[in-house]
Amino acid sequence: MSTPSVPAASARRDAEATKAAILKAARYLLARHARADITLKAVAERAGVSPPLILKYFGNKDALFARVMSFETDADDLLDAPLAELGRHMVRHVLASQRERGTDPLLRIAFAPLHGDHGDILRANFRAQVTERLAARLTGPDAGLRAELAVAALVGLGIMYGVARGPHLRESDTEAVADRYGPAVQEQLTPGT
Repeated sequence: MSTPSVPAASARRDAEATKAAILKAARYLLARHARADITLKAVAERAGVSPPLILKYFGNKDALFARVMSFETDADDLLDAPLAELGRHMVRHVLASQRERGTDPLLRIAFAPLHGDHGDILRANFRAQVTERLAARLTGPDAGLRAELAVAALVGLGIMYGVARGPHLRESDTEAVADRYGPAVQEQLTPGT
């Protein structure tokens, strides 16, 4: 008697979901603990997988945390809107990420001081993959400063939602918050428009 085979597309989806769960667990732990204190076992327990499965998908702890310390994919989604609509889009994205996935695309930068030399990597990645990439899209004077101020507003929003757990913010509709907070972010991106 043969066992039923799993369709390849289904297996790929399961593998992608497992990788995403592992990355989410590692990001969660990295936002709360020094990297050196995080074990693969702790990541595995949080993700609901076995430590060998982490090794299968990521190779080793260093490779896993290299992915976790990258902002590349998060920045792709965060910056995926026309410049004229980007402020509102970024506010919605930060809130939707927190509400729907329990993660924030930027917040782990706030915990860089916990990570010693690895914090330097996190900061360098953040600057190159988020703020400098955003600045490259801006025109006019002080593009770098304006990009950093826009991102600072988003990090603050993420802290108020995810760390301080502001009850009024958490109870508010995402679109209503985007309507109120998006223009403040947008003013840094396209001043005076």
